Amino acid sequence: MNKVILMGRLTRDPEVRYSQGENATAVARYTLAVDRRFSRNNDEQTADFINCVAFGRAGEFAEKYLHKGTKIAVTGRIQTGSYTNKDGVRVYTTDVVVEDHEFAESKNASQQAGGDYAPVGRTESAPMAAGDGFMNIPDGIDEELPFN
Repeated sequence: MNKVILMGRLTRDPEVRYSQGENATAVARYTLAVDRRFSRNNDEQTADFINCVAFGRAGEFAEKYLHKGTKIAVTGRIQTGSYTNKDGVRVYTTDVVVEDHEFAESKNASQQAGGDYAPVGRTESAPMAAGDGFMNIPDGIDEELPFN
């Protein structure tokens, strides 16, 4: 079985491209900084930087809602590959192919943690958060949400 579960913060905004052809598919690439549970030196926290790629609707979701510093939980699978670069050197790759990703903290918690990114899902026309700390979901985006 090939199953990966990660929780971490995006190191930068996702890079999104669209495939060519009749049915253009979103391909989002981002790196997650995942804290290690234990470190060799008790003084400093260490992290692994894991490359992730999301296709289709998951890629479109990443483009719209994920930003540098966002804490997310990801499930997917590991995929390895290789290619020859322009210098003729064989390069080996390891990526997590995202099957599902979701927010791992509230907007308020992420702002208190020092996230230096735009608020998730907020646009100029979107309403502010209600008094309970949750964002009001605008009408008409039910089809775009990756959860029910």
